[in-house]
Amino acid sequence: MDLRIFTEPQQGASYDTLLTVARATEDLGFGAFFRSDHYLSMGSADGLPGPTDAWITLAGLARETRRIRLGTLMTAGTFRLPGVLAIQVAQVDQMSGGRVELGLGAGWFEEEHQAYGIPFPKERFARLEEQLAILTGLWGTETGRTFTYDGRYYRLQDSPALPKPAQRKVPVLVGGHGATRTPRLAAQYADEFNIPFASPADTERQFDRVRAAAEQAGRSPDDLVYSNALVVCAGRDDAEVSRRAAAIGRDVGELKAGGLAGSPAEVVDKLGRYADAGSSRVYLQILDLDDLDHLELISSQIQSQLN
Repeated sequence: MDLRIFTEPQQGASYDTLLTVARATEDLGFGAFFRSDHYLSMGSADGLPGPTDAWITLAGLARETRRIRLGTLMTAGTFRLPGVLAIQVAQVDQMSGGRVELGLGAGWFEEEHQAYGIPFPKERFARLEEQLAILTGLWGTETGRTFTYDGRYYRLQDSPALPKPAQRKVPVLVGGHGATRTPRLAAQYADEFNIPFASPADTERQFDRVRAAAEQAGRSPDDLVYSNALVVCAGRDDAEVSRRAAAIGRDVGELKAGGLAGSPAEVVDKLGRYADAGSSRVYLQILDLDDLDHLELISSQIQSQLN
């Protein structure tokens, strides 16, 4: 099981805080540092000192880390034009030496669009499909040739399709709970399918849908990586688990039911259930970014049992 660290900076985190967590992620042997792509806090969080942009953050981390993969869960398709996003991701991939991955979603949080004057169109999923076609098309165009796309929402004419990423192919993540369109898009465009905050049973059902969609598209289902995103709250004893749950404003029982919570042994056991459902990678949602001891515990007593 590949464990990755997943952060939610819109809840309140400066770049320096994110850099500290990313360096700890690297030092403690985790595979990747991912972040959400939001501009407005959720729930009771004040969001101070204010939002940080996902791709500006990753550009900085690209130069200040050396090994870990870097990416988004998920970049909002409403935030950036696909041609511009293709340039941004390719540039950050070059800056990192080929360590970038792009999770791309349709965008869903209407209030943040209203707060920052970002259009929130109704046809977000149809736009996402065109965005995926454009991004993969631009990156896949041979150097010296041009890329043209004539869609309903986006039109590109004779694009030089530059710059190219450092990687031959930037891994693309598609995710969600949708029963039909989401598996179809994953089968067509994704290297990885991610389901966030789902039970092992729901995970298995959704993975089966994606596998069936891949077969229908003439693709081997095993070509994709299947992953989960789950909140984590681990502790050496019940008191430590309770303290960490209180720090993020959550209930221990709720965290155990819907995420990865409890002692290291409990978390390892729960991860085993996700592995049985078909998951080979889990993005651990870390909500208290000041608690680096939490990361050390996960590394030394949970990740060490999975290698």
